[in-house]
Amino acid sequence: MRFLLVILFVFSSTLYATNQYPESAVDMTLERVSEHVYYVKGEAGIATDNEGFISNAAAVITEEGLVIIDALGSPSLAEKFLGLLREVTDKPVTKMILTHYHADHIYGIQVFKDLGAEVIAPAGYHEYLESALALERLEERRFSLSPWVNEETRLVEPDSVVASDEDFSLGGVDFSISFLGSAHSDGDLAVLVKNDGVLISGDIIFEGRVPFTGNADTAHWLKVLQNLNTLDLKALIPGHGAAATDPNGAIALTLRYLAYVREVMSHAVEEMMPFAEAYDAADWSEFENLPAFDAAHRRNVYGVYLSLEAEQFER
Repeated sequence: MRFLLVILFVFSSTLYATNQYPESAVDMTLERVSEHVYYVKGEAGIATDNEGFISNAAAVITEEGLVIIDALGSPSLAEKFLGLLREVTDKPVTKMILTHYHADHIYGIQVFKDLGAEVIAPAGYHEYLESALALERLEERRFSLSPWVNEETRLVEPDSVVASDEDFSLGGVDFSISFLGSAHSDGDLAVLVKNDGVLISGDIIFEGRVPFTGNADTAHWLKVLQNLNTLDLKALIPGHGAAATDPNGAIALTLRYLAYVREVMSHAVEEMMPFAEAYDAADWSEFENLPAFDAAHRRNVYGVYLSLEAEQFER
């Protein structure tokens, strides 16, 4: 009996999370969306709120292994996510798919990479990963999210890159990866779990909160949302916010927000209005009570204003 206990301890220590990272104290709940798909939901907020747990991550459990989609904002959060998954499955982590390379989705990659997962990213990821911004952001997060992001946290290159739509199957589950180009980030993709009719969209959709636009190509982002095929979808897991059983409703908020911001700022640029004047004259009442409005909205609008000015000069 003692020998068996030792064997079980060694086995579990190897197979499951090793707790090699500072423990996260956030409230994280693993929610089941469909037969194969689970996810954890971050809280609405700015990047350093809630120990950095502001984004979502999903996992698809197949007979041959786990497919993880997005890695959360620190190794500690990723390890906590993995620990929750180990309560429902002992399957190995086979693939780690990134919907895009932004800090709140990538700092946990190393947890899954070190378990032998193939890391898959969209084309365009290098525009962020190889930039000075990526290193500056990591250094800042080592301060603002210490100890969960620290000197042991590293930026991880993908093993393979998706530059066009791809399908694959694993353990009886069929997947479709849609390459979306440069929309929310320099490279975005979405993952459809065909068997379950579940779409994991990444940050092209923010459910129930103001999105973060940053330096996004909002014109292309709008086209992506307008062309997104939601036919036969049973659920949608956005990059931020709760999973939705009404995919069209989930898409609608982000779409309306982007369209309205572009409409208002397009008029301002055409009339050569100063930004502050245009911003103060606009009616933001539809969005002002949403989470993250105070933190993100004005910066979003200013970024769109500048991009529309640049578009006008290029004509």
